[in-house]
Amino acid sequence: MTDEGIEQLKKHEGFRTHAYKCTSGKWTIGYGRNIDEDGGPGITEEEAEHLLLNDLVTYRTGCEQEIAFFEDLDLVRQDTLVNMAFNMGVAGLLKFRNMLKAIQDKDWERAGREMLNSRWARQVGRRAEELSLQMVTGERQ
Repeated sequence: MTDEGIEQLKKHEGFRTHAYKCTSGKWTIGYGRNIDEDGGPGITEEEAEHLLLNDLVTYRTGCEQEIAFFEDLDLVRQDTLVNMAFNMGVAGLLKFRNMLKAIQDKDWERAGREMLNSRWARQVGRRAEELSLQMVTGERQ
């Protein structure tokens, strides 16, 4: 398709950042990408990877901006916080005041306990256990 044809198609479809139901009732996103289970192409793993990497830049930047000591942490513990932010948003991560204070104090055991002492941990189960251990040891699990 030519560049002009692509621009025309984009004009006809319109752009939406969030999923919506198109006129035929199918879940759609972006420029008319059908993501409905019955018949839509959904997204490829490569497209999902691209979206994930873009999102991780956003969450890492949020952690850098909102957590004063973030860049002083080793990469494993930084990754742990970004993982949590990805799961619950930076605003949700910032509600873990006791955990963040423990991390700032380099009290890794207390930070790990605070992670597990939360509704988030009860919701995500094994993920929280793994990330908590990662925070405590500084080693990827």
